[in-house]
Amino acid sequence: MKPTNLDLSGATILLTGGTGSFGHAFVDRVTERWPDAVIRIYSRDELKQSEMRDRYGDTNLRYLIGDVRDRSRMSRAAQGCDVIVHAAAMKQVPACEYNPFEAVRTNVLGAQHVVDAAIDAKVPRVVALSTDKAVNPVNLYGATKLCAEKIFVQGNAYAAQSATRLACVRYGNVVGSRGSVVPVFRQQAAERGRLTITDERMTRFWITLPQAVDLVLYALEHLQGGEVFIPKIPSMRVVDLAEAMAPGVPRDVIGIRPGEKLHELMITSDESRHAVDAGDVYVVLPEHAWWDANASHHRGNRALPDGFVYSSDHNDWWLTADELAALLRFAPERSTQAA
Repeated sequence: MKPTNLDLSGATILLTGGTGSFGHAFVDRVTERWPDAVIRIYSRDELKQSEMRDRYGDTNLRYLIGDVRDRSRMSRAAQGCDVIVHAAAMKQVPACEYNPFEAVRTNVLGAQHVVDAAIDAKVPRVVALSTDKAVNPVNLYGATKLCAEKIFVQGNAYAAQSATRLACVRYGNVVGSRGSVVPVFRQQAAERGRLTITDERMTRFWITLPQAVDLVLYALEHLQGGEVFIPKIPSMRVVDLAEAMAPGVPRDVIGIRPGEKLHELMITSDESRHAVDAGDVYVVLPEHAWWDANASHHRGNRALPDGFVYSSDHNDWWLTADELAALLRFAPERSTQAA
């Protein structure tokens, strides 16, 4: 799913939640490939911005303190941008459950503020990061990200008279990012000599940070407005991950947590009726009146079969313990916290 014709040379990019693990990976890729691009790092944590400035300098990066909850600050940050990548979110499931309206303010109202700012500033391309937990959500985090997806897709109706086009990417667990079980297993193996597993049947989709960046860049290249881009990625069993990280270490089964799924779903059978297979990705196309399917460059892709479902337990691509061990090199010893 690597982009082939995307050119961000000289572009000004606004990256919300830019001090998080995705933000670091995105900055690494863009500054290496397009060294004259300027990235505005937008987040609310001045310490993480200071640490990022120490790492990257300020030649190509601009550090903007702000919160996606603040519409006026968001609008100011979007002025003069060519691209917005919206990665800011509350992502911890327990924190969202315990502080529900705070999650709504960040993930739902924040998404609307990004859409409004992009349209007002006439930003041509905007991509929001979503999650498999937005599909048939069972917790508040997933529900807020479902709302955010709908806001971004339908935002194209409000942008009809402007150059702004908005789309989403949706993917699974990221190796070593915030919320990943990887640092938890590492700590448990080192300190306790035992791992905790919620359910031995549990499966998850698995993606690396470089693959997540590839997906966003692919979406920036191919979006026409309203799509949800979903990568074809492998599934893994949590028990295989535990074995790959700590071979032979005893495990305790503690039971599934509130708001947690046994398996994750990336495309429902209802979505598959208006989705296509684009090779390395699936693309869920919008169903709204403003979308002209006949004019879409996605029309040459293969429609999905009737009743198709893309779930972590019915995937045709599974990672072995050895493959998981190889992937863990992408997981930092301490995951970077998102803004």
